[in-house]
Amino acid sequence: MHINIKVILYILSLPILLIGSVQLCFALLSLLIFHDHTYLQFFESSVFATVIAGLTIAKFKINHLPRINYRDSLLIATLIWVLMGLFGALPIHLILHISITDSIFESVSALTTTGATVLSNLDSMPPAFLMYRQFLQWLGGLGVVIFVVAILPMLNIGGMKLLKSETPGPVKDEKITPRIASTTRFLWVVYVVLTLICALCYYLAGMSLYDAIAHSFTTVSTGGFSTHDASMGYFNSNGILAVSNVFMLLGAISFSLHFKVVKQKKLTLYWQNEEVRVFLLCVFTLSVLITLLLVKDGNYHSYTTAFNTALFHLISFITSTGYGADNFTAWSPAILLLLLIAGYLGGCTGSTAGGNKIIRSIISIKMVLREMHRLVHPHRAMSIKYQGQAVDINIINATIAFMTLAVTTSIILTMILMLTGLEFWPALSAVASCLNVSGPAFGNLSSSFQPITDTGTWILSGAMILGRLEYFTVLALFLPRFWMY
Repeated sequence: MHINIKVILYILSLPILLIGSVQLCFALLSLLIFHDHTYLQFFESSVFATVIAGLTIAKFKINHLPRINYRDSLLIATLIWVLMGLFGALPIHLILHISITDSIFESVSALTTTGATVLSNLDSMPPAFLMYRQFLQWLGGLGVVIFVVAILPMLNIGGMKLLKSETPGPVKDEKITPRIASTTRFLWVVYVVLTLICALCYYLAGMSLYDAIAHSFTTVSTGGFSTHDASMGYFNSNGILAVSNVFMLLGAISFSLHFKVVKQKKLTLYWQNEEVRVFLLCVFTLSVLITLLLVKDGNYHSYTTAFNTALFHLISFITSTGYGADNFTAWSPAILLLLLIAGYLGGCTGSTAGGNKIIRSIISIKMVLREMHRLVHPHRAMSIKYQGQAVDINIINATIAFMTLAVTTSIILTMILMLTGLEFWPALSAVASCLNVSGPAFGNLSSSFQPITDTGTWILSGAMILGRLEYFTVLALFLPRFWMY
């Protein structure tokens, strides 16, 4: 089983062509609507990406493409994020005149929906650029790879292999329609409809049309970028926070489940799903706990105000969105630790959220309980069940491996960042932010990631892609056997 370089390069030209087309659209928006004099930079970036993609397509055009193997799909899934990050960074570098390192970090952060930023003074930046930054998160939300997969069946390429490499979560064989192209099309329909409804709700809640569209892109994608330095705190509106809460939660629930709910017209399907049920219970429980700590610490005197603030920030972290509405980085270490833990818990499988995914926590806890029961009943056969069915041993093993890898990677990367000069708490929170694609960090990184060295910035850029593709897809590329023909 060898790696088909020609096919891989041909497929990789598609997302490069996509990012070039997006940049051309923003050149036109800058010229015709925003009049902010950034159209030349967008146009230059678009021409560069389009020429590269065009030359690649012309060079490696194949009349009858073979089906790709699973090894090819792992390589393609990883390289798509790398290349999109590189080409997406060009307008950022040209418009803001920041370093290539910071431009790539910002681009990767957008596309992986992390939301970590090295920028400040957003309120004074060109509106076309800010909207481009927001749109990159929306584009990355459901996955650029899934967008490409929708095209692949027409090229007679095994799309499901790519979908498995990209789709978050341990359960990757469920399809809502028989054909992969139909599956991705329906997921995109759900994604677009949710975005439109979110934008309308933001507008009705008091946002300008520009801000409503911009924030709908980063709410449904659970990305967290804002057009303002103060994030959601800029609007000072409980109504806007309520809208944000609802759509962050919807973005963190499986999109295939959304489709089923709409198709069957049964809202009860949400509660019947074990992962969603545990997810919502985690949101409520942790929010109540943070509320009690906020009142105890004297941050708020009203339980209602404290709960509203706690709920918003907890949802923002557990869905890996990363919005802020208050100076939450000044809260007590106990509360910040709870928010950090929430980021690791993450959202549901098949959603745009990051983190470890709730299903893995469910399986892990059930494994611990099973081993405890075995101490009492050592000869009793006990299986781990999810949704009333026994969990396959392969999924259990994959869950153990994933959770171990998540902890190990966090420790190693935190130690590496500390060697670059960061203290423990900022280093740990930055690693957690990037691996869980959740955005905010603490300590001297609370406002932006600017204090990090170039070495640390490159490490965190890689960590975002590692977390977005859930470790194994990327790490498999570093195995010598992967490259053996």
